[in-house]
Amino acid sequence: MLKRLQEATGYLKEKTKGASPLIGMITGTGLGEITELMNLEQRIPYAHIPHFPIPTTESHKGNLLIGEIQGKTLMAMEGRLHAYEGYSPEEVTFPVRLMSLLGVKYLFISSAAGGLNPQLERGDLVVITDQINMTGLSALRGPNLDAFGPRFPDMTRVYDRELLRTAERIAVKQGVGLKRGVYIGVIGPNLETPAETRFYRRAGADVIGMSTVLETTVAVHCGMKVLAIIAVTNVNLPDCMQETSIEMVIDAANLAAPRLAFLWKEIALEVAAI
Repeated sequence: MLKRLQEATGYLKEKTKGASPLIGMITGTGLGEITELMNLEQRIPYAHIPHFPIPTTESHKGNLLIGEIQGKTLMAMEGRLHAYEGYSPEEVTFPVRLMSLLGVKYLFISSAAGGLNPQLERGDLVVITDQINMTGLSALRGPNLDAFGPRFPDMTRVYDRELLRTAERIAVKQGVGLKRGVYIGVIGPNLETPAETRFYRRAGADVIGMSTVLETTVAVHCGMKVLAIIAVTNVNLPDCMQETSIEMVIDAANLAAPRLAFLWKEIALEVAAI
């Protein structure tokens, strides 16, 4: 793993002339518009980067974007990897470790997710305060990669409290609705049954998705500060559950994307000015 990461890091350092990104960003289904917040310098296909996995999910383009904002380098994934595609946890989180080696200190994560809290509505934006990993997977299994972090990383504050407060302050100032919630990650790709929806809600989750928890755990292991904002694409009401398709999910994510992109830009500008 370390050898593969070093080869990928060497390739990207050569492509970017040694630029060290301060901020890394991962975007999900229908949320590619977020990457337009940067002054784009390079768009590198994942296929060109040594050992970089290729997304197979619809709407995930598969490019690594390099740009700048407020004079600081920003790196954004235009499309992410999922365990349900057949990738191992180590492959899903390969980009996060790669970002760490390149110098990323702040990781911003966007994702489309289903709502479990009945107070949520389709199109809502939710900043994540904590997470529950129900995938049964961990990218930290096996020998510890000591170069990145400790064997047993503390998960008391997975999502950075200062970044969370910054996001909420900016949202209020800009008039962008932003709710709080706990994210539960499942492996997918099937959506939830009514019984599962009741179970996950009783476990304390507000939104549910098939990504984020693995990447976030590795980011914490690497010492990054993490902020995640979710676009709610559908709300699961177990007693009157409606069918959901990937087309409906993408459509809802597209509707939320402009507000989310604007919010991320304001957050990135503030972080870059630190």
